[in-house]
Amino acid sequence: MTTLCRDCASLATAPAGGRCAACRSPRLMSHPEIETLSLAHIDCDAFYASVEKRDHPELLDRPVIVGGGTRGVVLACCYVARLSGVRSAMPMFKARHACPDAVVIAPDMTKYRTVGRQVHELMRQATPLVQPLSIDEAFLDLAGAAEGPPARTLALLARQIEREIGVTVSIGLSYNKFLAKIASDLDKPRGFAAIGRAEALDFLGPRSVSLIWGVGAALQRKLAQDGIGTIAELRAHPERALVARYGTIGRRLARFSRGEDDRAVEPDQPTKSISAETTFTHDIAPYEALAEELRPLCDSVAHRLQRANKAATGVTLKLKTSDFQVLSRSRKLADPTQRAEILYRAVLPLLRAEADGTAYRLIGIGADRLAEAVLADPPDLFARPTE
Repeated sequence: MTTLCRDCASLATAPAGGRCAACRSPRLMSHPEIETLSLAHIDCDAFYASVEKRDHPELLDRPVIVGGGTRGVVLACCYVARLSGVRSAMPMFKARHACPDAVVIAPDMTKYRTVGRQVHELMRQATPLVQPLSIDEAFLDLAGAAEGPPARTLALLARQIEREIGVTVSIGLSYNKFLAKIASDLDKPRGFAAIGRAEALDFLGPRSVSLIWGVGAALQRKLAQDGIGTIAELRAHPERALVARYGTIGRRLARFSRGEDDRAVEPDQPTKSISAETTFTHDIAPYEALAEELRPLCDSVAHRLQRANKAATGVTLKLKTSDFQVLSRSRKLADPTQRAEILYRAVLPLLRAEADGTAYRLIGIGADRLAEAVLADPPDLFARPTE
C-alpha cells in the first residue's frame, strides 16, 4: 500500500520504522486508493483564532476566543480553548465561564477576509477548479491538474499554506464532495484523511443520519419517528419511498446514504446574498428602537452591494430572541436596488409584524436574489423632472 508523508509529500510503498525515509517524519498516511482519489475539501483549522495566534505569537499556547462581548457568541476558538468545552456559536458568557483564562479578541473581519483570499489563491495555483464555500474552506478538483497523485499535490499545498501564510489546514480526500467534506473533519487539526469507494458504505453505515448535509434537528426527529437513526437504516429504504415521505430531500438522502454525489466542483460561484447584523448590549423589544438599529445595517449592506457590483431584488430580516431562537422573514422588491433607504423601507413592514413585545438580542438585514448592478434603481417614469 502506498504511503504519503504529510510533511515532505514523499510517496513510498513500505516506509521503514513508521517514519518517512526522506525526512523521518512520523506523519504518514496510507490508503489503498490514495493514488486515484482526486476530489478534496480543505478547511482551515480554527481559522480566526489561528490568524490571531499567527499575529500574536505570545498567545501560541494560550486559549484564544474570537468573538463579541458578554452578549455575543463565539465566532471561533483555538484547540486549547476547546479542551475546556468552548465551541463556535456558544454564547460568550458560557464560553467565559467554561474557560475563564481565555484571551478574548474582537473579530477583525477585514483581516480574515484578506488571509482567506491568500489561502484561496494558493489553492488556485494547484488547480483552477476551486469552489470556495466560505472564507476558510473550499472544494478542489485535482483530476488531471498536476503531475503525480492529487494526494501529493494536496500535501505540498498544505505545507505551502502553513509556511507562507501561517495557518494550518485539514484535508479530506475522496471521490465526491459529500465524502470529502466528511473526511476533512476526521483528523483535525493539520489532518489528512481519505474515504475511498471500497470503504464508503461500511464507513457511512453505522453513522447518524445527521451526518448528511441538510439533515437538521427537525428532519432528524422525523426520521427517528420513522425508525431511521443511522445511514444504514436510511439506505434500506428505496429512493422513491424516501421522496414520497420526505419530499425532494428524499432523493439526496437516498443517494448520499449510498455514497453517491454527482455535484461537480464549480469555481467562482456567484454571491447569493449580502448581509449585516448586530448583537445588542441589552435585549431590545420596542419597534422604534429596533428600527433605529436597522438604519446603519442598511447603509452597510448598500455599500457592499455597490462594491460587489450587485443589486438586491429581495430583502430578508433576521431576528434572534433572548433564548437564541432565530426568525427570518423575506420579501421581494419591486425593482433591483443598491440604495440603503429602499432596503430600509422594504424591511420595516417585516419588522413591524415581529415587534410584538418580544425582546430580541440580535437584528440583521440581508440583500438577496442578487442581480447585476446595471439593473439597479431604474428611473421612476412618474417622478417629476428636476429643474
